[in-house]
Amino acid sequence: MEFLLLIAVLIIGGMFFMTQMKGGGTKAEVKQGKARGNVWAKSILTKNEQPMFFRLRDSLPEHVVLAQVSFSALISATSQADRNSFNRKMADFVVCNKAFEVLAVIELDDSSHNGKEDEDGKRDELLKKAGYNVLRYKHVPNIDDVKRDIASLSPLVTKRQSK
Repeated sequence: MEFLLLIAVLIIGGMFFMTQMKGGGTKAEVKQGKARGNVWAKSILTKNEQPMFFRLRDSLPEHVVLAQVSFSALISATSQADRNSFNRKMADFVVCNKAFEVLAVIELDDSSHNGKEDEDGKRDELLKKAGYNVLRYKHVPNIDDVKRDIASLSPLVTKRQSK
């Protein structure tokens, strides 16, 4: 009897394992039509970042506002170790002029940043070392504050050389 129970458990466990190996996503992802094997769609911006994007766009109509820009698009390095320090990091927003010269990297420090001040400081240090201005907001700022903050930035635009 114990042998039959063990066989049943192994069969059910094997079926579960095979299902997980095939992917399919969670039940919720499958139900929402998001699951495609081991990958699924996700939102580009969080619910907190969406109003920030529109505020930046509305505040800076003569600028280009980009969202979720990889640090690898902003920074280069000669050594693999240096590249590894930023290759999976993302900037919430990047504000450029019409020539796509970066004026500022903007981060929205909502509640998900609580307790991550040291990590945020290291990110800022890395971006500043590369020559970027970094602006951080705890909440979506008003239009006048965005305009003032961008206008106050020195026209520091680094000349990056492709290597």
